[in-house]
Amino acid sequence: MTDYDYMRMALALALRAKGKTSPNPLVGAVIVKNNKVIAQGFHRRCGADHAEIVALKKAKEKARGATLYVTLEPCSHIGRTPPCVDAVIRNGIAKVVIGMIDPNPVNNGKSVARLRRAGIGVKVSFLQEELNKINESFIKFIKYKMPFVVVKWAQTLDGKMAARTGQSKWITSQKSRNYAHRLRNDFDAIMVGANTALRDNPRLNAADKKKRIKKIIADTYLKISLRENLFKGACPENIIVATTKKAPAKKINEFRKKGVNVIICPHVKAGVDLKWLFKELARQGITSVLIEGGSKIIGAAFKAKLVDKVLVFIAPKIMGDACALSSVSGLSIKNVNGAIRLKDLFLKEIDKDILIESYVHGNR
Repeated sequence: MTDYDYMRMALALALRAKGKTSPNPLVGAVIVKNNKVIAQGFHRRCGADHAEIVALKKAKEKARGATLYVTLEPCSHIGRTPPCVDAVIRNGIAKVVIGMIDPNPVNNGKSVARLRRAGIGVKVSFLQEELNKINESFIKFIKYKMPFVVVKWAQTLDGKMAARTGQSKWITSQKSRNYAHRLRNDFDAIMVGANTALRDNPRLNAADKKKRIKKIIADTYLKISLRENLFKGACPENIIVATTKKAPAKKINEFRKKGVNVIICPHVKAGVDLKWLFKELARQGITSVLIEGGSKIIGAAFKAKLVDKVLVFIAPKIMGDACALSSVSGLSIKNVNGAIRLKDLFLKEIDKDILIESYVHGNR
């Protein structure tokens, strides 16, 4: 077993809490002594013990003289829990292998320095690319004070997400829809525009019933009502309605009296000022947002350069109607060279559909 092998074990442990640790990162830890794993741990949720503390508690006195493998630099500051670096030193760990340095400026490199001052051997940077990816929401949130934004839609081969009537059930297969539903578990919030909320009347729930996902509706004129499906069985404080001063004051007060989080955003030509809204969402602790439609809000998010990642489910179907609804609208690109470019494409076959996963080129 090499350092990389043990770090892969720690990475796999970290992923066991995917979608459950926000606003904290995913972290896994493995303690090794005499070429044997003596303890493992991962950060389960915000406020719970960090991965290295879980592993140290399991290892007890065996930790003395052992090597700790941890995917992220141990914390050196007091947050919701005491500094992990103190526990590492106190428990007699002889060597620490760190996957990646913590991007948080309050900790960045400080624990590495403290460990070395304590005479503990430190090795840094293992599986950097994979670790960056599993914590991409955390990294963007920490660096830019903005949530990580993913847009997702289903379409035909000719780029249509609904017939001209607005009817869209169902473009993709049941397996694709189930897969897309499970994706919600990985995000703090799911977002749709008012037209999608009214036309499809979705519940916007995560597949994991224990997940208290935030539901965000961008509704310039506050057209939705409290009778929509998204309010059924949901805690009002987990519903965010982003509207503007163009909405009726009486209706805004009605929503707020029910406990709904109504955010009054600046109004722009496209409606709600999404850039302003996403800064506010970050201030409220939301680190990741999945935008599920419709085409106008997806287009507005692209136009505002807010989108980090794209998930497109493509069904082997052709609509062949110029009046059918396109997947993305409102960009008004006059030259093909001005089209939004994607990078790092990954393709996955689901039943007869194709899922394209990619990142937006050059937004930051």
